[in-house]
Amino acid sequence: MSGFLSPEELRKLKPAETLPFASPIPTQVVSSDEYYPQPQNEKQREVETRLKQMGTELAERQGISRRAFFTTAAGMAAAFVAMNEVYGSVFDVTSAEAAIPELAQQRANSFSEQFIFDGHTHFLRDDTRLNSFVAMRQAVGDAGWNPEMKGKKQTIEDLKYNNYYKEMYLDSDTKVALISSAPSEVPQDWFLTNEMMAQAREKVNRAAGSRRMLAHCIFTPGTPSWLDDLDRGLALKPDSLKGYTIGDNTHKDQSRHPWRMDDEKVTYRAYEKAVNAGIKNICVHKGLFPPSVEAQFPNLRPYVDVSDVGKAAKDWPQLNFLIYHAGYRYVGGGAIATEAADGMAHLEKTGRCEWVSDLAEIPSKYGVNNVYGDLGQIFASTLVAEPRLAAFIVGTLVKGLGADRVVWGTDALWTGSPQWQIEGLRRMEIPADMQKKYGFSPLGAADGPVKTAIFSGNSVRLYNYPPVTSWQKMDRFSALKEDYLKSGPNRSNLRYGYVSV
Repeated sequence: MSGFLSPEELRKLKPAETLPFASPIPTQVVSSDEYYPQPQNEKQREVETRLKQMGTELAERQGISRRAFFTTAAGMAAAFVAMNEVYGSVFDVTSAEAAIPELAQQRANSFSEQFIFDGHTHFLRDDTRLNSFVAMRQAVGDAGWNPEMKGKKQTIEDLKYNNYYKEMYLDSDTKVALISSAPSEVPQDWFLTNEMMAQAREKVNRAAGSRRMLAHCIFTPGTPSWLDDLDRGLALKPDSLKGYTIGDNTHKDQSRHPWRMDDEKVTYRAYEKAVNAGIKNICVHKGLFPPSVEAQFPNLRPYVDVSDVGKAAKDWPQLNFLIYHAGYRYVGGGAIATEAADGMAHLEKTGRCEWVSDLAEIPSKYGVNNVYGDLGQIFASTLVAEPRLAAFIVGTLVKGLGADRVVWGTDALWTGSPQWQIEGLRRMEIPADMQKKYGFSPLGAADGPVKTAIFSGNSVRLYNYPPVTSWQKMDRFSALKEDYLKSGPNRSNLRYGYVSV
């Protein structure tokens, strides 16, 4: 990955693996080398202080170490209790869950068969050169985002297939995952080629004896021989297409082929091929382009917002357009980029979240019902920095797109096992004052209609996934996970990247 932080900025940062506290959920922002991470703010520091004290006391009562406590269901509950104490009532959790391990585990067990369909996941190819992602995972773990990665030294192998299988299918409640990739002007720096994604899908599903993995085909409008490449990708029978309008997101300094979704002369040729091949779902990376990145790459700015989504959706009603990251703009802080606190202040002043609100308004403006918002990465980052902002984003998407047009994605493996994100949405409720002010409806129970639709129902419909009555008896993965849990799960609680000193 091409780094965008200067040597001076990097000297002010530290690898997240050096942080001593193994929090079940993050207590400060962790970044890759694409943006400068926000320093731990006052509220995050207060959450960490409360959580340390609570963890020490409860671990002593149970006769285990604090680190061990934070790997349990009770430890996860304690983290959400601490967040409620600091940010107000956002999460459905009680102090009893944190204090009584059996109660917390009973709740965890009650959701163990919940259908979680993760439509946005990654791992890296065996010959990858993108070693900065190792630092990103390490930072995520050591900042406390994901307790399952805490205390384990990360290597490039942690970002490859074997660990992906463990963290997705054994260390979380995820049942089905879609493997994705990212293209690059440098052929060797694609996360995975289209052929590699198809091979991974075949490997997982053969091992499971069922359809546990789906796969993308990456398309790159405007690049040399891109239509021939798309034909070869479509021959692999992908489950959907994915593109990056920014062009090369990995090496933004080398991106020479950005494109627009509504380009009738170029991109529409891909849509035509998709329709002819029986592909209905077009996934598009949008957002994650804060002012700090815009200042470095102003030439890419016209391609990264959602202004080109509406026309494409209206012109191609036979396709579904899944907007990854829901177009959310802000991913980092620092002196240049807008921090989450500033984003929250902007929200309170204007009632909007940049580009997410724009996406949510597309159905009413264009009269379409084929636009979807994906929560990959943005739910994780806002949940940590400003949980009320996370609630606003989910509420905005549900209100504007409809609960049947919001899809679950985590962007794992970058942030390790996605279990902490799953628990975040299960427990989240939009605060009453925000419901009243913005006209949001409640999200409801963890297994209620809204969250069930987001976690799996919408993706099941999009990808024509057959009904499952019981995951316990479904396939070989079910038996493997049962044995894994009986022997005592070994969740590493690690995350990977940089943190501000």
